[in-house]
Amino acid sequence: MSDDHDSEDAVLLYLGGPLDGRVEVREARHGAPLPTVTHTHLHDGPKVVHHYDLHPLAAGAGVYHLRVEPAPEVEPADQTTA
Repeated sequence: MSDDHDSEDAVLLYLGGPLDGRVEVREARHGAPLPTVTHTHLHDGPKVVHHYDLHPLAAGAGVYHLRVEPAPEVEPADQTTA
């Protein structure tokens, strides 16, 4: 989404995670779509954060893809004996 098209509304699709399938129309008066959107769950459990990265398609259209975070490395248990 380039600065040339800031005067046009943008149609944005979300893929993956809790926003999967959501379509948003961002009005031109709000400026260009953000390069990254953060979605935070604050429901009955622990806070869960998802990040979506913008992949522009054509003028006035883009797709936010769920950012896949690498799984944290688990250190093996210490197997030494005393």
